[in-house]
Amino acid sequence: MNIPSTLKSAARSALLGSFALGALGTVAAFAQEAAPAAAAAAPAFTVDKGDTTWMMVSTVLVLLMTVPGLALFYGGLVRSKNMLSVLMQVFTITSVVMIIWVFYGYSLAFTPGNAFVGGLSKMFLSGVDVTTLSETFTKGVAIPELVFVVFQMTFACITPALIVGAFAERVKFSALILFVILWVTFIYFPIAHMVWFWGGPSAYSDPTGLIFSFGAIDFAGGTVVHINAGIAGLVGALMIGKRSGYKKDLMAPHSMTLTMVGASLLWVGWFGFNAGSNLEANAYAVLAMINTFVATAAAAVTWIVLESLLRGKASMLGAVSGAVTGLVAVTPAAGFAGPMGAIVLGIVATFVCYFFVSVVKNAFDYDDSLDVFGVHCIGGIIGALGTGILVNPALGGAGIVDYSTADFAAGYAGTATQLLAQAKGVLVTLLWSGIGSAILYKIVDLIIGLRPTADAEREGLDLTSHGEAAYHS
Repeated sequence: MNIPSTLKSAARSALLGSFALGALGTVAAFAQEAAPAAAAAAPAFTVDKGDTTWMMVSTVLVLLMTVPGLALFYGGLVRSKNMLSVLMQVFTITSVVMIIWVFYGYSLAFTPGNAFVGGLSKMFLSGVDVTTLSETFTKGVAIPELVFVVFQMTFACITPALIVGAFAERVKFSALILFVILWVTFIYFPIAHMVWFWGGPSAYSDPTGLIFSFGAIDFAGGTVVHINAGIAGLVGALMIGKRSGYKKDLMAPHSMTLTMVGASLLWVGWFGFNAGSNLEANAYAVLAMINTFVATAAAAVTWIVLESLLRGKASMLGAVSGAVTGLVAVTPAAGFAGPMGAIVLGIVATFVCYFFVSVVKNAFDYDDSLDVFGVHCIGGIIGALGTGILVNPALGGAGIVDYSTADFAAGYAGTATQLLAQAKGVLVTLLWSGIGSAILYKIVDLIIGLRPTADAEREGLDLTSHGEAAYHS
């Protein structure tokens, strides 16, 4: 989702006392390495109430993905003694990130700064009101900037919440929240800027984020959300260590019913995630919608068939794992691939993710509790690379709009060229998030300690971290 912006940069912030102030100051200094050139006069924009309404609905759908969708999906997959802790983690992350987003996150992601991160001119939403606009992908067509702010806010909320699944049942609540504050500041906001920041159709030649400048395309967050969260989750799982009793005690999901409900809410909410990323209620939004239907269905059916052939029985866990795999893979391709290409993408991603979840994880013996790396990171990589192939109009794709042409014609640079651009975007995301996350985990571990005591973990995080239980019987 190559996101347009009408924003500029400047200044600094304070949040959560002196510790976070110092952290933000670092990012602010980094953002000012390259001062933006003077902006040209803003063109006249038209705003359609239908586009605005669609974006408001999409925003609510993405929130539904997170709370209650992701919370229930993850919660059902853990043991009952940790159900409430997962719900609390996802709910709190969502609430905290919303505040950080309007304080300084939106500005760092979507204002000019340099190729890596934006500035602070929109800190505390300075200059953003009911009169300001953000351009869509059609020249001269805009939506209210506030609806763009809240839509992107929901993406910033769900991404760190996805990480929780990699080390579920064995992390301190306070450590997780501190990590998330640092992670969105130093990892998510810069990656969002690198992938999605540009000037829009009316200023397509303005400076862009680093990954955008490669020519890489990401319709709704294969790199920004899934690869980003997935590699951070793997790093966290390795640094925190395995759950007590891993491969010795029974650690089966305590409620596949709730997991299925959560997965279904994720699928419903994902239409806001993918189709909403078009920013307009037009045919491309519908293309993203049908792709979100068929890629997900194809992946779910493929996982069911694989389990039936390899294990003799198809499971509900496998069905929802396949569905989420399809959703992840189609995210970067949603508005670029054709429906048949989306089906192929869902099938291919399922084969690769199934292999990572069932073979690679066991071979390397790491405890990725809920397969965040195997599904989100790997599925995101397959989706990002596959997008570079399936966007080709010869394969039914929508092509890539060339805004330098008089008629904004859609074309395709060629498979090798586009795949290289996609691969560079994937590599930058893996390195930035992987290395950066490792540093942030270490900082949090030194300050608070990442892991609860062995006794607390055995008793369950519901009682030891929150003093209450999900169930009473």
